[in-house]
Amino acid sequence: MQNLPLFVLPMVLLPGEVQELRVFEPRYKQMLDDCLLDGKNFGLVRSDFLSEVNHWDGPMEYGCEAEIIHHETKGSNHFLQIVGRRKFVVKQVHKPALPPFNHPSMGKFMEEDGIYPDLESLISEIPEDVGTSKLYISADVEFIDVIESMDGSQQSELEDIVRSILQRVAMILNVDDESFAEWIEKSPVMGLIDDKPESIFSVSALLFGDLDLRQEILETNDPQDVLTLLNAELNKFSEEE
Repeated sequence: MQNLPLFVLPMVLLPGEVQELRVFEPRYKQMLDDCLLDGKNFGLVRSDFLSEVNHWDGPMEYGCEAEIIHHETKGSNHFLQIVGRRKFVVKQVHKPALPPFNHPSMGKFMEEDGIYPDLESLISEIPEDVGTSKLYISADVEFIDVIESMDGSQQSELEDIVRSILQRVAMILNVDDESFAEWIEKSPVMGLIDDKPESIFSVSALLFGDLDLRQEILETNDPQDVLTLLNAELNKFSEEE
């Protein structure tokens, strides 16, 4: 079990996937400072509007560890490039010290110009009986090793799924058959299909943006189950045609 700072967003990160984030909220600036200072990763978890942690949307049960591979500051914003690492299950959530700015107790910080208060001002508002100065949600998590790799037949099945999706894109773009064959050959998606455990997640991340589907994929550890989900999604495309 490990305590992990959580970036709770309407977003799903998959193992091996590269994403970009803009950090501007005070709570996440504090979290970023902590991670950079200690050389720690954080967890990215899809927000669950049905759960509540000190009046913030809480995290879903499954998330993905995020490693910062690039960071730069522009004005008051931080821009991150992250890559998904290990999957994890949230076991124990630790609530942040303060509720959101729209909570009645935070009324003094509601500014018409939309400028966030600085960290020092917020920390000074933390009640004395609160045992933490952290403004972000964290959790004790249990990591899940991605131990299953695709065998040869599963890799072939995934290649067929990718080819079918790209073929639909080619039809929309009026790409001729010869150009399509060359496009497939050079496709970076095809190059991701191999016997590495994270391969199927990396490919899925590039192909599908639906959050519910991505969350289902994240929660799955068997490549065959992921292929079943992808084929079901592919069938939806066929039914719509």
